[in-house]
Amino acid sequence: MDQHPATRVVHHHTPTLPNSHPISVPLYQASNFGFDDPDALADALTGPDRGFAYSRYGNPTTRALEETVAALEGGTAAVATASGMGAISSALLGVLKTGDHVIAQSCLYGGTYAALSYLHDNFGVQVSYIPGEDPAEVAAAVRPTTKMLYLETITNPVTRVADQPAFLKAGKEAGLITVVDNTFATPLLCQPIRHGADVVLHSITKYLGGHSDVTAGILVFADDARYRHGWHHTMEMGAMIDPFAAWLTLRGIQTLALRMRQHCANASRIAELLAAHPAVTKVHYPGLPTHPDHDVAKRVLSDFGGMVSFDLAGGRDAGYTFTKGLRLVKLAASLGGVESMVLHPASTSHRQLDADALAAAGITEGTIRLSVGIEQAEDIWADVEQALP
Repeated sequence: MDQHPATRVVHHHTPTLPNSHPISVPLYQASNFGFDDPDALADALTGPDRGFAYSRYGNPTTRALEETVAALEGGTAAVATASGMGAISSALLGVLKTGDHVIAQSCLYGGTYAALSYLHDNFGVQVSYIPGEDPAEVAAAVRPTTKMLYLETITNPVTRVADQPAFLKAGKEAGLITVVDNTFATPLLCQPIRHGADVVLHSITKYLGGHSDVTAGILVFADDARYRHGWHHTMEMGAMIDPFAAWLTLRGIQTLALRMRQHCANASRIAELLAAHPAVTKVHYPGLPTHPDHDVAKRVLSDFGGMVSFDLAGGRDAGYTFTKGLRLVKLAASLGGVESMVLHPASTSHRQLDADALAAAGITEGTIRLSVGIEQAEDIWADVEQALP
């Protein structure tokens, strides 16, 4: 039965018992599984679908999470990791080798930028950054050694939205492996595999978990061969998720549709109010008609997300004053929880970028990233307004 994603997030695959089945997925808080047959144990260690022997290789609770997210993204299978950076690193290290070349958007999560810089400095992986405004940028950047195209559905932090179907098509035509970080959008707003992505990843820590109580990531693969390669690499590198984190995420995902509906509605309202405030010089939110990618976002996304960034006229000093003056909204490093959170990207999440890279990413000294929570919109705005310089 073809069900709406809002229905699918509620119902997970659970074990079948002799005369019943549990409504929620049980937590298998086990690192090891015992066997009566030595051959069965040996066989269970040979692949991701050969049974459960050791939780670094696979765990029933983890598998339920992987199947749930893979189904939401329209993928073949998934591999859950110990953090969002675990997913990003596995996506990069599982494919790239010395001398390879990557094409990536110039506006990316700071951790991704740091990982690419590390690969460049220590392993000779070359990186070209593109604005993500015209699919022709891909063909112009391709080299004989180009291996990967790396995109974000909604970029962190200034919420740019590339024409995903066109960029992924350009990547495919160039013979590239296409990877999309779908964290800000979630599978409810966009499914990149349906647009042609080979690999989709999430920081589960954000919206999928949704309650600021879990650190995890996940990779979803479009085809079985790439999944098996990704599983083997991630397992051997030891980046697999803990079963309890997987269980917490499964519980969080069940309310994802409700939460995203409120995140998006609140963000839209806050963005409109920020755009009218004299202390704000620019608002980055794809739901605003003034956003450079508004028309693209209407085609690529089913809603505009819960992230709003804005630039303050007073630069870094104004950003410091604003974040210090908040009372309800939390100053925090992460995002995507039920509570509203802010940070100053230039000094925190994107501190790895030099001045030129910050400018290319559209980040100023006065840029503030606001992860709009599910509180009453009027209460969020009252706190934001009183803190604005």
